[in-house]
Amino acid sequence: MSSIVLAHIFSTFFLTGLIWIVQLVHYPGFHYVEPNDFVAFEKFHTNRISAIVIPLMFCELLTGAYLFFLPSVTQLMKISIILIALIWLSTFILSVPIHGKLALGKDADLINKLVTTNWPRTILWSIRSGLLIFLIFKGKI
Repeated sequence: MSSIVLAHIFSTFFLTGLIWIVQLVHYPGFHYVEPNDFVAFEKFHTNRISAIVIPLMFCELLTGAYLFFLPSVTQLMKISIILIALIWLSTFILSVPIHGKLALGKDADLINKLVTTNWPRTILWSIRSGLLIFLIFKGKI
């Protein structure tokens, strides 16, 4: 397995695990932050999570783009890679704007919306991980 394939698999698996923690623990935990502390907490969260997520999302995107155009890539792998675009769209159309609003102050309705609108990313990354596991066991990557 090439280092590009390994980087792709690692970034996807890592992001899948991370998104489940964010979905089930971290975002719902926003409700427990005191209103007076929330703006500082949101800034802390955004800075720290971005330092982890941005490099991994770019790694997944760039390695996926490279793999997509290989002559030997399977249709299933291409579908998996196309899901990356949907994850990015969901991130920048749904999640980022909500975080921008939460940066102004705590809002329980926005926190609930953040949790709800994060499900597409959680599901898409889970599907990607499942597809990669399937392809690994079938010897297709």
